[in-house]
Amino acid sequence: MQGLRRYALLADGGVRLELTPTTTSPLAIDVAESAETRIRRLISENPVIIFTRSACCMCHVMKRLLSAVGVHPTVIELEEDEIAALKPCDGGDQPVSPALYIGGACVGGLESMVALHLSNSLVRKLVEVGALSEEILN
Repeated sequence: MQGLRRYALLADGGVRLELTPTTTSPLAIDVAESAETRIRRLISENPVIIFTRSACCMCHVMKRLLSAVGVHPTVIELEEDEIAALKPCDGGDQPVSPALYIGGACVGGLESMVALHLSNSLVRKLVEVGALSEEILN
């Protein structure tokens, strides 16, 4: 995964880019890992993760909505050839980008996330995986 990046939304609405050059980071690159193996590992290690392409406006909307409910997801920008390593969430033949995973389960793209939010299931799902405190439900 060339150019592996993690973005963190700041309290003031800004965004901080974090590069992860060390091998002790969960976002570290193991050259021997295939893109598919890396993606599976990252999904299992992060409670909320978004895989996206560079400069994706839908990913920005996902991050803003998640930030509004109090979650700051891990965001991984994939190269075009790595997008194919994402397994399609809907059983189709094309991977969704951006693709949101919560608790290791594929939620899907922006439309699926918004549907979860509108059905009042998004926050409950985030609490279930420990990304939000149960106090938010009260």
